[in-house]
Amino acid sequence: MPAADQTALTTSPIAERAQPPAEARRPSEAHGLAWRALTLDDVPDLTRLVTQIEEADGEPFRTSQDEVAEKFDGDWKDPARDTLGGLDPSGALRAWAQVTQPPGDTTTVRTFLEGGVDPQWRGRGIGRDVLAWQIDRARQVLAATGKDVPGRIGAFASEQAAASIDLLRAAGLAPIRVYSELRRPLDVALPQVPAPQGVSVVAWSEDRDDDVRLAHNESFASHWGSEPQTAEAWRSGRSQFAPQWSLLAVDDTTGEVAAYLLSGRYEQDWEIAGHSSGYVELLGVRPAWRRRGIAPALLAGVMARLRADGIEYAEIGVDTENLSGALGLYTSLGFAPFHRSTLYTIEL
Repeated sequence: MPAADQTALTTSPIAERAQPPAEARRPSEAHGLAWRALTLDDVPDLTRLVTQIEEADGEPFRTSQDEVAEKFDGDWKDPARDTLGGLDPSGALRAWAQVTQPPGDTTTVRTFLEGGVDPQWRGRGIGRDVLAWQIDRARQVLAATGKDVPGRIGAFASEQAAASIDLLRAAGLAPIRVYSELRRPLDVALPQVPAPQGVSVVAWSEDRDDDVRLAHNESFASHWGSEPQTAEAWRSGRSQFAPQWSLLAVDDTTGEVAAYLLSGRYEQDWEIAGHSSGYVELLGVRPAWRRRGIAPALLAGVMARLRADGIEYAEIGVDTENLSGALGLYTSLGFAPFHRSTLYTIEL
């Protein structure tokens, strides 16, 4: 697209670019399912369905019931309008969908699509109908934000989930970014990386958590796909948070949070993986403190803590096109990839 046309596209009102339908297309009941919004009461049945989908798709992880319940957390979410469940005549949940829009978006306003169909109910066109509803609803949500910046409708798909990838492509979503999951065994020699002079590595603490959020927003301001996190969004989705494996790098002179590493403990994944692990959720260094060796010091520190707790592997995810050199850092410390996923989007 010529630059002038692209500029016109992104500066026109989002309400025009999103092209929201008056009503989102609901899946046909001819499939044998009745459709309604999901509620917290559906969490146990939804967890069962999500697990069945993950098993059928060969995912290397499992979503816990606590994580499923968190899909309804947050005042910015509207489950009554932004979720959909398909129930069979017995009342069992056979398909689900959700559209979310993070509240802090400023440079690109994003919507994310999640959902799936019971493996025994696939091949009937249900997934296609559900995705059509999601895209329609995402267009409505984007238009309603009134944020006249570039818009994005996105969905993640694992590399081995061929049917999901085909469905997304057929609906007009295109691959835009690839993410790798990496892991490192902890039963071999660990790197010894001291914190640089003038910086201390300390345990995460509740009283510094909002300082960490602000440090994160600054650290990731120039990263592709990242947007500022509001206080409420930052505090949500923490059922698997592992404070004992989370660290801060603090400037000795000013007391500022210079960098941070936050981890999760996903015990439901251990049986599938065949080993225990600690997962590094977020790692960031503020610009003024970069290129001083703080990130490797934090990684070395968390690996030592994990091994001391009897954990077998450290894991971390990375954007393979990250320009900060993160992938090179992780591999230099012994991490190796074991799984990939791709973000598919419609750019508006």
